[in-house]
Amino acid sequence: MASETVEAEENVAGPTFESRVGLRHTLSRTLENTATKLSLAVIVVITGTALFAFVDAKLLDYYIANTYLYNPRSAPLSSQPLLPPVGLSNEFGTGTLAHPLGTDDRGRDIVIRLVYGSRIAMQVALVSTTIGMVVGTTVGAVAGYYGGRVDDVIMRLTEVLYSIPFLVLVIAFMTAFGRDLLYAMIGVSLVSIPIFARLIRSEVLSVREATYVEAAKAVGGRDRDILVRHVIPNSFAPVVVQATLQMGTNILIVAGLSFLGFGAQAPIPSWGQMLSIARNYMLPNPWFSIWPGLAILVTVMAFNIIGDGLRDTLDPRLKE
Repeated sequence: MASETVEAEENVAGPTFESRVGLRHTLSRTLENTATKLSLAVIVVITGTALFAFVDAKLLDYYIANTYLYNPRSAPLSSQPLLPPVGLSNEFGTGTLAHPLGTDDRGRDIVIRLVYGSRIAMQVALVSTTIGMVVGTTVGAVAGYYGGRVDDVIMRLTEVLYSIPFLVLVIAFMTAFGRDLLYAMIGVSLVSIPIFARLIRSEVLSVREATYVEAAKAVGGRDRDILVRHVIPNSFAPVVVQATLQMGTNILIVAGLSFLGFGAQAPIPSWGQMLSIARNYMLPNPWFSIWPGLAILVTVMAFNIIGDGLRDTLDPRLKE
């Protein structure tokens, strides 16, 4: 009778435990929220749009390079030629069948520029966040695991970097090396490094005292293997949440840089650059500034909502 009771309890407890762990459970619980589902759909659409714009730009550049290879004087100055300015009575700011959101001050279609601007936004989000996360996670994990002087030196340098206002740091970096998009992404990743380093260090300080870490040390495991196999994976959940939130923040930072004249340079379109141009036409055409601002708002909010959903799922204090 007692054995039947134990088996019944195991049959009940077994599936319940398995359903509460793993990637499948994490995703299913995160997507229980309707706002998170909608935000994920928005990010998927924007990512697909950015991928299409990236491929289209590469194919167009390849076509131009091969078409005008033997007659370079006839080649256009850019794969996105600038058209002559149009008057306010034409299609500037008014929607038509050919231009649903109208055209800008130089006759360029707003929809096309928003599509190409998504390429810059997603590129910045992925590249700068990935660099900051990898470097920051490595530095913070080493500092938290070893402690002592290693921790003091690394974290003091990190705090110095963290104490500098992010916009001042990025602008100073780009002024020294260059104003193009590559240096903008590197500068933004420098801003992200202290955030990830401080976050994972606080997690590693508690994980390094765990029983499985002590057991790995007792059997002669190397510090590098212990960090890679045990410490970092068990400290990585908050980093995933922060990475999602940081993507939206990095998009906002680079949009601000583009507004100030840094980052992607004309004629390559970016949402911040579109806002910078639109500020001269706020009264005659307010929609000119509303569309890129709305694109930035929706993208950043979507990343933040997904990050909040992941935090609610991965935070042990919020689990049932």
